[in-house]
Amino acid sequence: MVDEQPAVRLSIPRDQALVLLDWLARTSSAEHPVPFGDQAEQRALWDLEASLESLLPDVLAADYREQVRAARSRVRDTDE
Repeated sequence: MVDEQPAVRLSIPRDQALVLLDWLARTSSAEHPVPFGDQAEQRALWDLEASLESLLPDVLAADYREQVRAARSRVRDTDE
């Protein structure tokens, strides 16, 4: 059970949030996900993914894949 603690607020650019959400969704549903050292890590990532999904309705958009591609392009350090 999570103790009632003050929330930590984090502000990141929308493009970074979209890229992070896509990565979380892919890794959490992967056939061989990275092993967690503790179930609390998994819970924290699931909760983060759920929070991002609620803030980014983009995941339901017909052009979601294109939005992620464009966001990755804007976020990465160099063009690939």
